[in-house]
Amino acid sequence: MTTFRVRVIFAVVALFALCGVNVSVAQEQGKSREGSIWNVALDGSGHFTSIQEAIDQAQDGDTVFIKAGRYAEDVTVHSKEGLKVIGEGQEEVFLAGLKRVGTLHIGKWPYGATNVEIRGLTVQQHGGLGVGIFNGSGVTLKNLKVNGFVFGQQVQNVHIEDCVIGGSETTGIAFADSQAMLIGNLIHDNDHGVSVGGTSIVHLERNVITRSLFEAVLVADQGDATLIQNTLVGNRGGVKFQDDATGRVAGNIIDRARVGIEWSVKHEVDIAHNGLHQIDVKYQVDGQTASSESRVFSDVDVSPKFVAPDRGDYRLQADSPLLNVGGFPYLGAFGPVRE
Repeated sequence: MTTFRVRVIFAVVALFALCGVNVSVAQEQGKSREGSIWNVALDGSGHFTSIQEAIDQAQDGDTVFIKAGRYAEDVTVHSKEGLKVIGEGQEEVFLAGLKRVGTLHIGKWPYGATNVEIRGLTVQQHGGLGVGIFNGSGVTLKNLKVNGFVFGQQVQNVHIEDCVIGGSETTGIAFADSQAMLIGNLIHDNDHGVSVGGTSIVHLERNVITRSLFEAVLVADQGDATLIQNTLVGNRGGVKFQDDATGRVAGNIIDRARVGIEWSVKHEVDIAHNGLHQIDVKYQVDGQTASSESRVFSDVDVSPKFVAPDRGDYRLQADSPLLNVGGFPYLGAFGPVRE
């Protein structure tokens, strides 16, 4: 380095010091800039007519806002941090897919995606996959409607809330080697409602899972699932733990199923204060009927008294016997209807 360049560097540092500005502070302020908003509209009134073009243009912390319309394209979000993709409404924005297997991809090996939020639109399954989340962290899906399969692999801190997911050719939501929270979703008309595999750790709370051809929730391999205050109704099976899977099932309603809760003799599953009604076999261990008296005496078998189950209204009536059970204000996903 020449003497002249050294003198210039020292002069710049001295200038910052005289002005009372810390170099590291200035860098951090640059990172926290206000993000830009990119509008997408099919009629040309926005910045782009393509969602993918807007995402490619967006920088970390930006927002892509999608106006109403049917978008026949494949969309991938990767190498972004803090990006928000917001549709004008679940019933207004329809993402249909085009050529690829999977309409919406979040993350991509080896790039990933971090702290990405997508909400307010409908995704149509294409090629057997609706939404795929790969190699990312901090992904939030909120107020989405997915007509098809949602799959996450090697992703952490996934948050799926207030979504409607159903009509998959296989499973509604499946995770492999991932960590996720599912809160307040309606998951309907799939082979399995939710599948937890590999080394995944998944927390399910206040979800409604209905009309699954097999179990509402299947936990396999070394997966761990915690189910708190969910309503599982009209599925062939309730919750099944197999292989080396572990978990907890507490405060849920399981109604109308062949088997309520099934687990492997290899591992204990914490079961407490569930409402099991219209179940052919309440508990099974490795396919063999287990004694309810010796296993889970805190579970109850009474009619939950849903408001209108024939119309899919699984709120509890005000006089439901499933109020104030085992420290829970109510069992299941919804509290009582008050006059």
